[in-house]
Amino acid sequence: MTQPVPDLPVREPAGQPVFRFAPSPNGRLHLGHAYSALLNAEFARRRAGRFLLRIEDIDLTRCRSEFEEGVYEDLAWLGLQWEGPVLRQSEHFADYQSAFGRLRGLAYPCFCSRRDIAQAVAERTGEFWAHDPDGAPLYPGTCRSLGTSEAEARMAEGAPHAWRLAMDQALAAARGPHAYGSFDLDGRVRPVEARPERWGDAVIVRKETPTSYHLSVVVDDARQGVTHVVRGTDLEAATDLHVLLQRLLGLPTPLYHHHALILDPGGDKLAKSARSEALADLRARGITAEEIRGRLGFPAVMSQVTPNHNRHPPVTPRA
Repeated sequence: MTQPVPDLPVREPAGQPVFRFAPSPNGRLHLGHAYSALLNAEFARRRAGRFLLRIEDIDLTRCRSEFEEGVYEDLAWLGLQWEGPVLRQSEHFADYQSAFGRLRGLAYPCFCSRRDIAQAVAERTGEFWAHDPDGAPLYPGTCRSLGTSEAEARMAEGAPHAWRLAMDQALAAARGPHAYGSFDLDGRVRPVEARPERWGDAVIVRKETPTSYHLSVVVDDARQGVTHVVRGTDLEAATDLHVLLQRLLGLPTPLYHHHALILDPGGDKLAKSARSEALADLRARGITAEEIRGRLGFPAVMSQVTPNHNRHPPVTPRA
């Protein structure tokens, strides 16, 4: 868990608050998504703010047009209204590459597979090896020792590669202390220490797509003027890395609220990968949106945040 930093003041952003819900269309939404979307809308209502929708579809192999249509259908069923137009990340790869260009001097290409990394760590017999907040072993730095000419030759040959942020160099370029403001349900804000070094040499451009979740989300939050980010505690640790990227790119840092996760009867978080029951399935069983909102602690009748601007781009089948 991140720790409060009493001596680092944080301020409420000026102007009208802007909130966003940003799902990935790689499956149907479940109750966890419903809670996060409803909470964002409720915060926006309380603060007379704007509520935006963003489609985070950088993974072109898993994101599908029918799931994107499902996002709009499920949110409208819940009674939510959002401002248009909807930002679709797959239409902005050039912007993420431009942002990466500003970080390239602090990054290096990595040709390692997960198996390569696991093997390199396993070979450090008897040596304690730190793990990142997601539980993965920190990258052992294998490709940091590659010479420039060798790395360029391998890239020219088409070798699959990611780009990793050289954490020590990044921290030297954006000296701390690093912190962000965390706000609660009553609007109180407290400073929280950000410790991006916990992530080691994090991937900021993936092998299979010209960006990463971390890079795209900080670029788009700034692009859309998002002032308040409301998301689950499973992304709380990632905020440390986002704060660093914001500092390196000269972007504003929003305030953050990390809400508790909705768990299944076994105590595990709901997830598309675990085939948690989708909102569409609940709807098919005759459960109403009013029941869902009540189950999640929200009013049965939604108060409108903005006029009905549920405009979204036409969804065409993905290749």
